[in-house]
Formats: sequence, C-alpha cells, structure tokens
Amino acid sequence: MILRPATPADTGPLADLGRHSFCAAFAHLYRAEDLNAFLATAYNPAKVAGEIADPAYTHQLAEDAASGRLLGFCKMRQPSDYAHHSDAARPMALCQLYTAPDTTGQGIGAALMDWALDHARASGADAVQLSVWAENFGAQRFYARYGFAKIADIDFWVGNHRDEEFLLELRL
Repeated sequence: MILRPATPADTGPLADLGRHSFCAAFAHLYRAEDLNAFLATAYNPAKVAGEIADPAYTHQLAEDAASGRLLGFCKMRQPSDYAHHSDAARPMALCQLYTAPDTTGQGIGAALMDWALDHARASGADAVQLSVWAENFGAQRFYARYGFAKIADIDFWVGNHRDEEFLLELRL
C-alpha cells in the first residue's frame, strides 16, 4: 500500500469510493430520496474535483501498490468548519476517512489517520476535529484510541433526514 496526494485524475475513483463506502455503511438508514439527494451533492464529481483543486482541502489516498486500486482516503480541511465549537486557535477538520468496505481491518484507516495527524501538526494546526454519527460505535472506538474526545452534539443532514452526530476533537 502507498499513500499519496489526490490529483485531478483521481476525481472519478474518489467520488465512486466515497459513494460506495457511505452506502455500504449507512444507506439502510435513509429513504431513497434523501440518500439520493445527499449522494448527488456530496459525491458529485464536479464537487470532488473542486475540492481537490481548493487549497483549503487536502486529500490523501491509500492505493494498492501493485494494482493501483484505491483502498481508502481521507480529506482534511483548514480551517475547520467546526472551529466555533472550540477554543482551539487553528483547528483542522478531518472531513472524511473512508476505506473500501472489503478492506476494513487491514490497517488502511490507521495509516490514513497517522498521516492525517502528521499533516495537521505539520500544517500548524493545534487541534483536529471530526464528526461521527452518534450510533457509529466502531468509528467512535477507533477515534478514541487516538485520543479524540466529544466536544459537542451537532446535526448532519442526509437530504431531509437529520442525524445526531458527535463532534470530536483531538488537541495536538
């Protein structure tokens, strides 16, 4: 496995993996119209391409070294959209950390998380913030292993469906 930054050529595979990973974990929670509205916005290739080009975002990809298959990715944003929930001076957001559903448990998420924390420190961030669904206990355990702690209750919208989320933060 290699980690590398995303390029414009990664737009399609990145949008596809985001959509596939989100649906594998959460599609059963939503009405089709809410899910489809969310997917059309969040994983629209034009939006993904715009984020790859935007200097506020950094995408790091995990790729199979032999086949070139995209195994996972993380997306960071500075400044964090959640900065107002904290007294951190320069928080960075970990917007997404996804792995291909068939690769869970292979260390890809941990490698991406290690990269994300190193990237935040190198960028001068004093905190990393992320949101996690209130009932995604596996993800909460994963983030707790890194020292993330809940700082707020927030909402996450999928179409017209509101999810209860926890905002977690790790001080660097």
